[in-house]
Amino acid sequence: MNADAVILDVDGVLVDVADSYRRAIVESIEYVYGDTIAYDHIQLFKDAGGFNNDWELTYAAALYVLARREKPELSIGTYTGLIAASGGGPTAAETAIADGLDPAAREQVLAEWDCDRLRDVFQQLYLGGDLYRRLEGGEPDPDLDRPGFIEDEPVLLDPETRDRLESWPLGVITGRPAAEADIALDRVGLDIPDEHRFTMDDWEAGKPDPDALLTISERLDVDRPVFVGDTLDDIRTVTNATEADPSRTYRSVGVLTGGLSGDEGRRKYRSAGADVIVGSINDLPDLLN
Repeated sequence: MNADAVILDVDGVLVDVADSYRRAIVESIEYVYGDTIAYDHIQLFKDAGGFNNDWELTYAAALYVLARREKPELSIGTYTGLIAASGGGPTAAETAIADGLDPAAREQVLAEWDCDRLRDVFQQLYLGGDLYRRLEGGEPDPDLDRPGFIEDEPVLLDPETRDRLESWPLGVITGRPAAEADIALDRVGLDIPDEHRFTMDDWEAGKPDPDALLTISERLDVDRPVFVGDTLDDIRTVTNATEADPSRTYRSVGVLTGGLSGDEGRRKYRSAGADVIVGSINDLPDLLN
């Protein structure tokens, strides 16, 4: 694969977040509402699209938990299918609830839906007490004042792979806030200049909006960038960039170390139009030239 730059997602590519961000989604909803979704249902939201921000995925999943109280027959597959049909993301989740509940039930659900509280609990669980105080400036709930899930993020990028990838200009596009992106990049040993990275704090739209990929490619002054991600929205980002900027050749690489894995992950990546599928980021350098 002829590439003159490598642009990386963080979660599921450089670090494993199965027991951190994804755990925080499930346990935040449980803490606030006493009920939650199954762990493997998270991928249904990711596949529906528009959930680059895990806070927003948490809000949408909590909305389903509340809606299910009013309409027990509403399945998670139906709900996420409605989200996908409406374009993905949190606005589509609200549309799915509007379409799936009668007015009285919908009003009850929205009255109980507390996104601010969900975000706060998510950050306490993920960051842990000490980091929560430092980054969020608040005092954690007494029963949440403990080490955070962020401490349980195994590094996926081998040092040898990191050294080989540094032969190419590098960029990062992530749905993490900047401070949390810094922690992950420090952990894997990558020093990416601020102008060559996009985080949640830099870019409101999120993937699959192509603006971050277009901007980093322009700043790196490259013609054949490769973007490596772990979700279908990462692949869609490259598709959208190709449509927006035909002057460059954008290529997408899907890794099987995130929510998409095995034969089913390969099938979904192919269906979304991935150019290359690899077992992990450590397989990538041998494919580049």
